[in-house]
Amino acid sequence: MYSETVHLPIVKTVVWPDEAATRSFASGLAMQPAISNAFIELRGDLGAGKTTLVRHLLRALGVTGRIKSPTYAVVEPYELPGLNVWHFDFYRFSDPREWEEAGFRDIFASPGLKLAEWPEKVAGHLPLADLVVQLATVDDHTRQVTLTAQTPTGVTLMYFFDSMLAFSDKGLKAIELDDTPMNQVTAPNGNSA
Repeated sequence: MYSETVHLPIVKTVVWPDEAATRSFASGLAMQPAISNAFIELRGDLGAGKTTLVRHLLRALGVTGRIKSPTYAVVEPYELPGLNVWHFDFYRFSDPREWEEAGFRDIFASPGLKLAEWPEKVAGHLPLADLVVQLATVDDHTRQVTLTAQTPTGVTLMYFFDSMLAFSDKGLKAIELDDTPMNQVTAPNGNSA
């Protein structure tokens, strides 16, 4: 009998040529069962597309009406049938006491999808993200996207990401910066199979 050992983190990088690629990725991600209890960090400079990705993901999950950026409110909650979603934007977060006073610890301990922009502003308070999405602007329309799976949930979402590479006919081009092995098969005695 063999067991599968996953070595974390797992890192994959691609280039999204346009917003349609962002929307396709968000739509596919929304269909993954693991998304219902995931924590995803979104990183990147101003204008890199973090909020755009979140809006496409929320639409794909079924959010209707206006989707606001939580820059001033810090968090926007969404209640969907069978799923609670919290979209955080910590860009203006400046006082660590806000974390406790706002009850964020309770939100992160509860089931549901948590999406956090500017997580570095609350370093030390957040739990380990399942998936980190790093967006970098290549030009006005193109984004280099690096996904880092840091937990088993993140790895599950990463398998979806691997399937997105099949969209090359849609213009997505894979750039493997770090093609860390997804798993290593080991025998029960610990020897490589």
